[in-house]
Amino acid sequence: MSTTRRQVLLIGGLGVLGAGAAMWPTGSIEAKSVSRLSSDQMPRPFRVPFVQAPILPPYATGTDPADGLPVNYYRVTEKAAVANILPRLGTPVLGYNGLFPGPTISLDRGTKSVVRVRNQLPARHALDGHALSTSTHLHGSASLPQYDGYASDITHPGFYKDYRYANAQPARTLWYHDHGVHFTSLNAYSGLAAQYHVHDPIERRLLPQGRYDVALTISDAMFAADGSLGYDDNDHSGLWGDVILVNGKPWPVMKVQKRVYRLRILNASISRALRPVLSTGDPLVIVATDGGLMPAAQSVSNYRHAGAERYEVLVDFRKYSTGQRIELRNLSNENNVDYDFTHKIMAFDVTDEPVDTSDPTWNRIPTVLAGSETMSLQTGQSIKTRYFRTKRNDATNMWTINDDSWRDVIASGYKRAVANPALNSVEIWQIENSSGGWFHPLHIHLVDFQIIGRNGRGPFAWERGPKDTVYIGERETVRLLMKFTPHKGVYMMHCHNLPHEDHDMMVQFRVGLRESDVDPNDPMTAARPVWDDVAG
Repeated sequence: MSTTRRQVLLIGGLGVLGAGAAMWPTGSIEAKSVSRLSSDQMPRPFRVPFVQAPILPPYATGTDPADGLPVNYYRVTEKAAVANILPRLGTPVLGYNGLFPGPTISLDRGTKSVVRVRNQLPARHALDGHALSTSTHLHGSASLPQYDGYASDITHPGFYKDYRYANAQPARTLWYHDHGVHFTSLNAYSGLAAQYHVHDPIERRLLPQGRYDVALTISDAMFAADGSLGYDDNDHSGLWGDVILVNGKPWPVMKVQKRVYRLRILNASISRALRPVLSTGDPLVIVATDGGLMPAAQSVSNYRHAGAERYEVLVDFRKYSTGQRIELRNLSNENNVDYDFTHKIMAFDVTDEPVDTSDPTWNRIPTVLAGSETMSLQTGQSIKTRYFRTKRNDATNMWTINDDSWRDVIASGYKRAVANPALNSVEIWQIENSSGGWFHPLHIHLVDFQIIGRNGRGPFAWERGPKDTVYIGERETVRLLMKFTPHKGVYMMHCHNLPHEDHDMMVQFRVGLRESDVDPNDPMTAARPVWDDVAG
């Protein structure tokens, strides 16, 4: 299969990339590097300290007069900035509040939030000149359609939009990221991504909190000679960088006490899938998936982790020696492109800092966790089974779901839908990956689902919790069981290999409404952006 170079976008003199970046991922491919950095500027593993993204405090709090529930008010500004990623060169990024990744929002279940997202970005993106209009999606939230980051509901530079979230779901790790139509991959890759945590009493009792509750946002990148980000999506196939970043730092080192830590691992790579493993061979204990706590913890040696998926993992550092280094490594997966150091993620150095043993989570590895409505669903409750196939057109380099795409949605005046489940109905969706040579992390908005089958067998151990994104490998077919609640309206389903989403592997479904119904929560009209007259 031949490739072209027309998808290489130049930034800061990146030029034509090395052969490794041009390969099609028809299997696991290895190359030395792809960045154009000089050897003294190319970062190496375990040279920089780990940093945690800051927690964003609300600028105001209040009470919703409609129901008496508390409300937190937040403000994030999308703007251009320069990140310190490389040894001596600055890297231009786009960030929430200018940070890469953005600040973490953390609150309790039942505390509503109003997040004002201000678009103070330049008019055009530096890579390809596309207009920097954005749409913010809180991934994992059962949001009303007009606050769900509907791709075509964009906010232009100079405007803001207030996103309102109920935060009524059980505790979970969510993340907010750009979802702007046809340019999600470039905007998210440039830095518009951050974590968002919802807590509840069950999760607080069972799992580590505070400094022992650690958010890891993992991504990959490639760089031009001047330190700028490079971008090559291989004719919309995907982008695989040669530098692994954790919270915006290359292969960092974190100092840990001899106790149990909770790692909230988000794969924010726009294409790369991970397979995390500890260098010691000790188990990773999975306690939560996209939609929160699993019914029971799952101890695994490694696991597949696609873009947009979140897994909460317990690691027990009690038995290690002071000064011992434990690496979190990456075994990779089929259909990736790997380089010299992409098999490493980060490292942990064990210290002799005294441990507070009055904290009951310091040595606790819970086995029984928490049930949920999603994981209590039974196949007998399903009233319909729907069938979907992921496809690729070799002639156009376009990706589709059942031959449908977002271009079809736009052409229909945002009416075309691939499914119309009733509100509160339960269905089974079967999705087959027949595109050949690629995996697809498929994300279904609004719902949490239960994976009930994979190629005729049960789900992998690490998937036995509520999910909103499913890894569908090459030649795989998955069966998902879900309840369409709590809102009516239109919602998206798409591949989270973001170049696939942008070209054009995204469709929509309509919950509880007919196409002819007036939709009070129409995502294009119900909550429009507002001109921002505050400078900076």
